[in-house]
Amino acid sequence: MNKRRRKRKLKKSVKITLVLLLVIGLLSYPTYKLLTKEKTPTNEAKPNTEEKEEHYELSLIAVGDNLIHSSVYKDANKHANYNGYDFKPMITNIKEIVSNYDIGYYNQETILGGTELGLKDYPTFNSPYEAGDAMIDAGFNLVSLATNHTMDSGKKAVENSCKYWNSKENVLTAGSYCSEEERNEIKIKEKNNITYTMLNYTYGTNGMKVPNDYLVNVWPTDIDNINNPEKDTKYQEYKKQVKQDVEKVRDKVDVLIVAMHWGVEYTHNPTEYEKDMASYLASLGVDLIIGTHPHVIQPVTWIDNTLVIYSLGNFLSAQYQNQSTCTNYKCTTGLMTSLKIEKDVKGKEKSIKITNVENELIYNYYNQSTWRGFKVIPFSNPEIKTYLPSYKSVYNTYKEVVQRLDSNMYVKETVE
Repeated sequence: MNKRRRKRKLKKSVKITLVLLLVIGLLSYPTYKLLTKEKTPTNEAKPNTEEKEEHYELSLIAVGDNLIHSSVYKDANKHANYNGYDFKPMITNIKEIVSNYDIGYYNQETILGGTELGLKDYPTFNSPYEAGDAMIDAGFNLVSLATNHTMDSGKKAVENSCKYWNSKENVLTAGSYCSEEERNEIKIKEKNNITYTMLNYTYGTNGMKVPNDYLVNVWPTDIDNINNPEKDTKYQEYKKQVKQDVEKVRDKVDVLIVAMHWGVEYTHNPTEYEKDMASYLASLGVDLIIGTHPHVIQPVTWIDNTLVIYSLGNFLSAQYQNQSTCTNYKCTTGLMTSLKIEKDVKGKEKSIKITNVENELIYNYYNQSTWRGFKVIPFSNPEIKTYLPSYKSVYNTYKEVVQRLDSNMYVKETVE
C-alpha cells in the first residue's frame, strides 16, 4: 500500500519536473533566438556600395559685336522719347530666345563710359550704360570687354565701364579691369552644379596707349602683320601669358571659355594666327573659344573636344551694308550659336562635353534712308521676309561660311 503511494508520488514528481522543464524551455527560446540572431542566415539585401552617377546640364547662347554707332544710340534716344536711351525695342526678338538659356554671351565692342564723358561715334567710341542695360534685360550675363575700342575714350571711360559692370551681380565679365588685383582675381560662376569662367584678350587698341596693363588684356599690336620683324618673338611671349592665365583657372572650374578679339576685319576666313592660337588654346584644355572683331561671320568647327567659333560677326551696329567692305549684307548678318554643356560625375571621375551645337543666322535691320528703326531678327522668324526680301540667298551664302571648315556643322533652317 505504501509502495503504491510512493510510486504515485514519484510519477507525480516526474510529471511536475517535465512540465517545469517544458515551461523553462519555452521561456528560454526567445532569449536563445536573440542571442543567436547574428549567426542565423537571413535573406536581407546587402547595402548597395556602387557609386551613383550624377548628370548635370547647362545651356549657353552667344552673339557677336554690340557696336554702338551714333545712329544706334540716336535711335535709342528716340525710343526713350528723347529722355535717355532705350535699346530694348531693338532686340525684343532676341530676348525671346536668350531668356531661355542659362548663359547668354555677347561682345561689348564699344566702351560703356556713360554720358558724363560725352557719347562718341567712329573711330573713337563712347556708349551709354543703357546699351548694357538692354542686353542684361534680354538675358545676357557673360560679356567680353577687351576690344580694339576699349581705350577709345581713355582711362576714365574704362574705369566707368568697370564700375558699371561690377554693379551687375549676376553678370560675369572679362578682359578689362579696375585694378591689378581685380585682373588677378579668379571670378567663377556656378549654375546647375556646373562651374565656369571666361578669359578674354584683344589683338590691340588701335594705337591708343594703355597706361595700366590691367585696363585691357592686349597682346602686341600688329601681331597679324607678317612684315612685323618682332612678330614671332612677341607671339611666343603672348602665348606664355595666355598659358599662365589658363593654367591658373583650368583646374578650378568645370568649363573654361576664352573669348578672342582677333583676325582681320571683313574677311570670312580665319587667319593662320587665329587657327594656330585656337589649336594652342585647345591643347591647354579650353572648352569653348569664341571669336569676335572681323564684323562678319567666320566658320565654326571642332579642334578635338574644343568648340571654336572663329567669328560671330556683328550683333547690333550701323555698319553700312553697301560700303565696299560690307557687300551682300555681310556686316548686317551675324551668327547666334547655342549649345549644351553636359557634366557627368561618378565618384571622383568627372567628364565635361559640349553637345547640341546649333547655329542660327541673325539680321541687323535698319532703314538706310533714315538710319533709324534698328532691329535684330533671326532668320527663323517670319519677320525676316519683310525686312530682308533676299533672305534665302543671303542665308545660303552665310550657311556655307559657317560650314566652311566642317560640313556637318548644324545651321538652323530659315523660314520658307
